[in-house]
Amino acid sequence: MEVLVPVIVALITGGFSVLAVVLTNNHSNNKMHNEMTTAQAVTKEQIKELTREVRTHNDFATRIPLLEQEVKNLKARVASLEEYHKQQP
Repeated sequence: MEVLVPVIVALITGGFSVLAVVLTNNHSNNKMHNEMTTAQAVTKEQIKELTREVRTHNDFATRIPLLEQEVKNLKARVASLEEYHKQQP
């Protein structure tokens, strides 16, 4: 019976140690999972914002040549009107 007591104590101590390690690992994994989920959500929102900005930029890139053409046409009209008024008495 004297030999069984230290063995039983060692088994109980070992069991609690294993339980503590399992609980600690589980907690750490849950914490890491939550942090990764948050980081993914932030990254997803950043990508959405960048996509919106790129679309806005592309819209300007599409409109600039049109505006340049309109300015060119207006300059031609102004030059034409200036020439017309120079010819008038």
